[in-house]
Amino acid sequence: MQETGCPPTASKSKLHFETVDFSKIPGQSKLFLQYQNNPLSLKKYYPSAVSSHVDVSARVSQVVDAHVVDRDQLCDVLAAQNRSFEAGVKTFDSIELLRKKNTVAIVTGQQAGLFTGPMYTIYKALSAIKLVECFRSRGIDAVAVFWAATEDHDFEEISKAFWLDAAGELLDVKLDSVKNFEGRPVGSVPIPSSLEVEKYFRALPATEFTDELRKILADVWKPGRVIGEAFCTQIQQLFAEYGLIVVDPLDLRLKTLAAPIYSKAVESSEEIVSALMNRSRELETDGYEVQVLITPDYFPLFYHTDDGVRHSVRQKSAGKYRVGDTKLEFTRAELHETAIGNPERFSPGVMLRPVVQDYLFPTACYFGGGAEIAYFAQNSKVYEILDRPVTPILHRQSFTVVEAKHARTLGKYDLAFTDLFAGFENVLPKIVEQFVNPTTAGTFADAEDDINLELDRLDQELSRIDPTLADNLATRRRKILYHIAALRKKFHRVQLERDEIVNRQIRTLFASLLPDGQLQERKLNIGSFMSRHGSYFIEWIYDSIDLDERGHRVLYL
Repeated sequence: MQETGCPPTASKSKLHFETVDFSKIPGQSKLFLQYQNNPLSLKKYYPSAVSSHVDVSARVSQVVDAHVVDRDQLCDVLAAQNRSFEAGVKTFDSIELLRKKNTVAIVTGQQAGLFTGPMYTIYKALSAIKLVECFRSRGIDAVAVFWAATEDHDFEEISKAFWLDAAGELLDVKLDSVKNFEGRPVGSVPIPSSLEVEKYFRALPATEFTDELRKILADVWKPGRVIGEAFCTQIQQLFAEYGLIVVDPLDLRLKTLAAPIYSKAVESSEEIVSALMNRSRELETDGYEVQVLITPDYFPLFYHTDDGVRHSVRQKSAGKYRVGDTKLEFTRAELHETAIGNPERFSPGVMLRPVVQDYLFPTACYFGGGAEIAYFAQNSKVYEILDRPVTPILHRQSFTVVEAKHARTLGKYDLAFTDLFAGFENVLPKIVEQFVNPTTAGTFADAEDDINLELDRLDQELSRIDPTLADNLATRRRKILYHIAALRKKFHRVQLERDEIVNRQIRTLFASLLPDGQLQERKLNIGSFMSRHGSYFIEWIYDSIDLDERGHRVLYL
């Protein structure tokens, strides 16, 4: 008998965890919070929204019927790409399964960041893999696909990775820019010779796993190799046992397969712009922020010039378009002809890219982050205009990993993870006054009470003599109490600086769990955890995934 839902997943994990509702995490958009709370209430913007990942399977027939790309041609390209990415046997098994007409894809993706970028890249891949496991357990053929956004040209955004060094402080690893490659898709940019992996490893704590990670990164991120290939290869090394299919969209063979959807987007560009601008107005009217600004001269595709640079295209006048800051101008008919005959000249913008992905693949759903959920509210109109089924988006799993030493620090100072959102400066007083020097803290409190008591008495006397004197006192009271508070704040800092152990514990706690005030998953690279826990770390995260969970989970190792 076919199961109606996925087998329980969280029960596989032996880790202790807590769940934090996203509404308690600063910086979350109103649209994202509403989507996480009740996606069906937003059907206006997400026509294919589902209440649960289990409901995605109802789309299988529709997705299979709408898929028109030749599966064998697609899979031949995927097989060639993944061989070059040194994929494991299970990936090729997945590619062969994708050749079957009834197989669907669970898709996710991310920019080609240094050493795979922030940890949410890993969580995206594992979320897609977990849903594939769910589908297959129910007798549905499915594969996990990771779309490496190698066409993006924001080099600065992908050029950094952040680890925790031996002292527990943030270590900034950076790729230097490469001369003559500015503005090109990041996937085509060679790794500069200035990248010395060994130099950064000298700052990491030495463990039984350090040498293995050093070798992997040194072999994969070799100077001269292009960033896209290195990124895809490292993704495949991390997920060798999971059958993940990695896609590099810069491949001319894929662009040739995508040419029909490119050309249709060119033909419908004005209709797309009009619909997107109307959608933006609808979102704003309903009180939501618009994720992607759409202007009247917007065009859904980028154009790649002879030097390889990726340029935006803007409508100059009716039916005429200009390529970035170049002198190139085209009519819509000329752009349409180019899309068919030379599709390598184009790459999709953020509003079109999901449609291209889901044209090439029989996509049952996409796993994305909060920002992607927001722009899916806009680009559902693009799917409709291009006559494609609108793909539902699910939020990827979201984690903060707390290692044992940081768990002890939280416990020692009676801190919850959510307390850290107040920031170091606001957590500091509690630590000092309750645990470091409660005696002096008590003296400050007594002094403030005494000052307020005496000022209250003085206020009563002055009010009887002349009310204006009492008003003047009120102003001076605020100044007196301000200076006492400033002195108290300085006491907190000096006291913590004198206690090196406490200072280090709190600073490294923030560096690990809320680095630079951001969620750990948005800043730290998985290298920090792989160097201390090896490949077991991937297994622990995978076993901790619960696709029914819509909150942020704090995992204690």
